[in-house]
Amino acid sequence: MNIYFRALFTITFLLSFSRSSFSQDTPLRIDKFYTMSGFGFSIPTGGSAAFMRPKFSTTIGTNIGLGNGHLFLYPKLSLHVFGYDNALIGKNSNYELEKGRATTYLLNVALGYRKIVRSFAFYGFLGGGGGFVLTPRIMVSQETNMAVLNNKTNHMGIIEPGAGIEYNIGGANVFIETSYMHGIGNIGNRPFNAIPVTIGIKPNLSRAFRKKK
Repeated sequence: MNIYFRALFTITFLLSFSRSSFSQDTPLRIDKFYTMSGFGFSIPTGGSAAFMRPKFSTTIGTNIGLGNGHLFLYPKLSLHVFGYDNALIGKNSNYELEKGRATTYLLNVALGYRKIVRSFAFYGFLGGGGGFVLTPRIMVSQETNMAVLNNKTNHMGIIEPGAGIEYNIGGANVFIETSYMHGIGNIGNRPFNAIPVTIGIKPNLSRAFRKKK
């Protein structure tokens, strides 16, 4: 998968729609501000699938409408938990860890485009950010023959294009979203790539941004 080609295509798509959106006299948008929270799982792909497996994930963030068009700013914080099995711990170690756990703490800021069609909304986004990934590490003392399990912090940049569908239920939208998370860096000399799938709710707080007449 050529992530850079897909990123370029998404940017071109967003810019083409934003030009037409801001050039028209549109009414005050009804999707000015959402908060969002969701849960799901994240599927490791590529080299990550060799030593990680999906467990669960949680996400919190906001959707901030830009102007009166369809563009929005999408900052979010993601916590993904993976099974971390049979991974070699350290270059000079003869020990392997089974049934461990790796946890990500990643902040992403994206530019998105949303199209509302009756009770549904369809959106796509492209963003980047970073954070860190905690992976398990075992330290064995040769003197005491004792093993200590702790975490190694792996700093990671990410590029993340994605898309989602929302359904309006009144003052909020329920949504399902997926994306492709490409890590700029390695974990244990192997690349980090994953496909998060999230289901959740987005309360619509846009009334707070409407001017009273």
